[in-house]
Amino acid sequence: MIRTFAKSLCLAAAVALPLSASSAFAEVKTDFKVCWSIYAGWMPWGYLQDSGIMKKWADKYGINVEVVQLNDYIESINQYTAGEFDGCAMTNMDALSIPAAGGVDTSVLIAGDYSNGNDGLILKEGGDLASVKGQNVNLVELSVSHYFLARALETVGLSEKDITVVNTSDADMVSVYGTPEITAVATWNPMLSEILANQKGELVFDSSKIPGEIIDAMMINTETLKDNPALGKALVGAWFETLSLMASDTPEAMAALESMAAASGTDLAGYKAQLAATALFHTPEKLLEFTTDPKLKQTMKFVAEFLYDHGILGEGAPSPEFVGVEFPDGSVYGDKNNVKLRFDNSFVEMAAKGAL
Repeated sequence: MIRTFAKSLCLAAAVALPLSASSAFAEVKTDFKVCWSIYAGWMPWGYLQDSGIMKKWADKYGINVEVVQLNDYIESINQYTAGEFDGCAMTNMDALSIPAAGGVDTSVLIAGDYSNGNDGLILKEGGDLASVKGQNVNLVELSVSHYFLARALETVGLSEKDITVVNTSDADMVSVYGTPEITAVATWNPMLSEILANQKGELVFDSSKIPGEIIDAMMINTETLKDNPALGKALVGAWFETLSLMASDTPEAMAALESMAAASGTDLAGYKAQLAATALFHTPEKLLEFTTDPKLKQTMKFVAEFLYDHGILGEGAPSPEFVGVEFPDGSVYGDKNNVKLRFDNSFVEMAAKGAL
């Protein structure tokens, strides 16, 4: 009953907000805010803010950009959807299910990586994946963890009816896991690695078994991006400068990685382990290869079908194609008259050409 209410409240809030939020975005301006939460592939956002890289790129285009860390992932998406931020770091699935399904036209500015082991299912008493049958599984409901769990269950002939989902904030995941009644969690790094390192449990499935499906991106309000291309240029420029630094074999790179590790609550070895489970696109060219691969269309179709089957696209959604998803080649999956999620390669293409 409580979980159903939480789901309805989240979706109702998303549906109720777009008109006011959208109109607030449709303007040329100079001050912007984007938000992010702790995750291995998103730690560069904190570093580029603290190091001054973001300011350098913002100054280049005569704007101000504040990159804000929020502690609760779903809350960050809700605040973006409500118009409190111009952009937000989130996954492809969450972008489709919350802002896009709620009517907030959103662009995938930087599809920075995909999870290649950073999401996992832990069973406190161990065993194999099939052992999860009959257990409660704590996860962030409506998030990619829900999708990840369903995909995991399918591989052993199980479905959600064989387990019970317990909605849990990502901010509480580690502490909740330590309580006796918790037997299974589906979560992501750094919570995943912290639980495995410090508490009893066994990893029985991770996202490396579904590569390319859990995409971690910086999403920007489409109207904001259209009216203020300087924002897209500054964010993309700062992002790839930071990733280039991370990939360099220099003392500065080591210092940057150590800073990111500390900010994520681990040491350098721990953070490097998380990065090893993250398919991070260090160059614009690598990112473009990923977003122009035909598999992306298949992935988004699969995600939309999952959302529809679970009622996450909203009670009024007539089919998985309720929300249109536009790809870099201009093709659309879903309703072409209701495109609310767009993979926009234009700014990354500028970076690839050295045109920023």
